[in-house]
Amino acid sequence: MGELPRPGPVASRPPTRFLEMVFPEQSNHYGTLFGGTALSLMSKAAFVAASRHARRAVVMAGSHDVEFHAPVAVGQVVELAAEITRVGESSMSVVVEVVAETLLSGQRALAMRGRFEMVALDATGRPTRIETLPSSHPVKETAREAS
Repeated sequence: MGELPRPGPVASRPPTRFLEMVFPEQSNHYGTLFGGTALSLMSKAAFVAASRHARRAVVMAGSHDVEFHAPVAVGQVVELAAEITRVGESSMSVVVEVVAETLLSGQRALAMRGRFEMVALDATGRPTRIETLPSSHPVKETAREAS
């Protein structure tokens, strides 16, 4: 039986963001980001977002609807944004969007988008309940903000 989404601070949490420079060793023979490398970056972003939300060990249970919209050239920067879109009893859906940016022109385009299903685990490696956490994240004040 499928899990129903639970109410909680899903929408109020900011996306987890990564920036990654695309180097030649990450490219295919066309000089663009290799699809396997792109999926690895996306799964890492999903893992971090899910871990931050659950504050537990998590593993990937599946990836769905991964779409490659535009190639990413060597020398471009990719910005990955991972957002929790559903929280079940022990699982979460994480949508990851990848935007490619040409540094010198500032031109940006959606390159990839996909959904990853992540499962929280207990100490024995079994699925475990995800507790609803407070929606605010305490942020350490800088000296400038405190004055």
